[in-house]
Amino acid sequence: MTATDPGLAPEEAEHRRQSLGTAAARNLASTTKSTPQMQGISPRWLLRKLPWVSTQAGTYRVNRRLSYALGDGRVTFTSTGADVRVIPQELRELPLLRDFDDESVLAALADRFEQREYRPGDVVVESGGRADEVFLIAHGKVNRIGRGEYGDQTVLDTMADGDHFGDEALTGAEARWEFTVKAVTPVIALVLTQSRLRQLDGRADALREHVEQVARRGGRPQNKHGEAEIDIASGHEGEPELPATFVDYEPAPREYELEVAQTVLRVHSRVADLYNHPMNQTEQQLRLTIEALRERQEHEMVNNRRIGLLHNVDLGQRIHTRTGPPTPDDLDELLSRRRKTAFMLAHPRTIAAFGRELNKRGLYPGSADVDGTRVTTWRGVPILPSDKIPISERQTSSIIAMRVGEQDNGVIGLHQPGIPDEVQPSLNARFMGVNEKAIVSYLVSAYFSVAVLVPDALGVLEHVELGRS
Repeated sequence: MTATDPGLAPEEAEHRRQSLGTAAARNLASTTKSTPQMQGISPRWLLRKLPWVSTQAGTYRVNRRLSYALGDGRVTFTSTGADVRVIPQELRELPLLRDFDDESVLAALADRFEQREYRPGDVVVESGGRADEVFLIAHGKVNRIGRGEYGDQTVLDTMADGDHFGDEALTGAEARWEFTVKAVTPVIALVLTQSRLRQLDGRADALREHVEQVARRGGRPQNKHGEAEIDIASGHEGEPELPATFVDYEPAPREYELEVAQTVLRVHSRVADLYNHPMNQTEQQLRLTIEALRERQEHEMVNNRRIGLLHNVDLGQRIHTRTGPPTPDDLDELLSRRRKTAFMLAHPRTIAAFGRELNKRGLYPGSADVDGTRVTTWRGVPILPSDKIPISERQTSSIIAMRVGEQDNGVIGLHQPGIPDEVQPSLNARFMGVNEKAIVSYLVSAYFSVAVLVPDALGVLEHVELGRS
C-alpha cells in the first residue's frame, strides 16, 4: 500500500507522508477573498430607468389644469361569512354621491342594497331593459358588452372588485340599459333598486337635492379628460368675433414631500481599527446597508400608500384582464391608454405567465438589450422584471406601464442631491458618535419620492392571474 491508499488509517498515512501537506501549508499562505455577497440585491429597474429630478426644500408641486372629475372610484366592502355589505362612507365613490356628507342617509342607503350572486355566463343586465338598479361588484369579474358597427357583439369594458355601474338610477329618471353585462367568473354583487331607494321616505329629499346639484355642476364645459375647456375658434372665414378664454388651474395642486428610509449602522471600533485589510470593514458594512436601503426605496416607490405607483394610478387608467391570465390583447389595451410608453414593470412570475399565453397562440415576444441585459418586449416596449410588485394570496398580480420624464408629462423620481455627508445622490451616512461599549454608529438615510405629472402617464393591468395553465 502507498501513503495515498484509502485503506490506510489516517495516522499511518500521516506517518508515511513524504512532503508538506496542504492543511499545514495554508498557514503560511494568504487567501483570495471576495467582497461580502448579498442575495437580496435585485436589478432595481425602476430606480435605474426613472428620470430623477432635483427637489429643493424637499417638496415638489405638480400644477395641473383645473379638472371637474366627479368621482368614479372603487367601492370597499366588508364581509361576515357569506354576507357582504358596502361601507356606507364608500358610497361617496359613486359620481352622484361625491361630497355627500349626511352619514345617516348613507347608512340607510347601504342597508337597502341586496346581495345577488351570478355564475360564469349569467346575464346580469340585458341591453334594452329598464335601468332602474345600481350595481356594486363586490367580488368577481364581468364584461360590459355592446353592439358593434355591423351588429356583432363586442366587449366594451371589463369590471371587477369595487367597480360599479347604473348609479344614474339614483336620479329616479326612466332609462334603458345601453349595454349587456355578463359574468365572466363567479360574481357577488350588491344591488339597489329604485323601489328600495324610495323607502328612504323623507330622508331621500336631501339625497335628491344633492344629486340635482351634482348634475348641474356636471354641465360645465370640459374636454374628454375632464379638464376645464379652452374655447378656440377654427375653420371660420371673414371677421367673426373670436372667443375669449383663459387656462384655469387646480386651486390646490398636489405637493410631493420626499419620503425617507433610514437605519443606524453599528460597527465595533476594534473591528474598524484592526480588521481592515484587504477590505475596509466600515466601507463593506456601509455598502451592504446602502444596497438594503435602495431595495426598500424601490419597494416604497411601488407600494407606499402615499406615493407608491400602485396606489397613485388614475382610476381611468386601471384595467382588468379579459380572461384572467395576461394575454397579448390585455397588454395591447394597456399600451393603448397612453402615448410613448417607456417601459412596463411586472413580477418575474407575471412575465412567465405572459410567455405561456404567447406560446398558446404560437406567438413569439420580442427582445431588446437594456443596459446590457436581454429583456422581453411587447410592441417594442420593454417588460422589466421587478419583484417589488406584490402577488396576492389568490395568485394575482399587476403590470405597470408608464411614460416617463418632465418633458413628456410622465412619471419622475424625486430626490435632493447635495445633502450633508452625502455618499450617493440623496443618500447620506452621518456619524452619530461612539458609545460606552466602543461601538461606532452611523445614521444612514435615503430621501426619495415619485410623482405622476399627468394621470395618463401611469397605467396598470390589475388582477393578472398567474396560476392558470
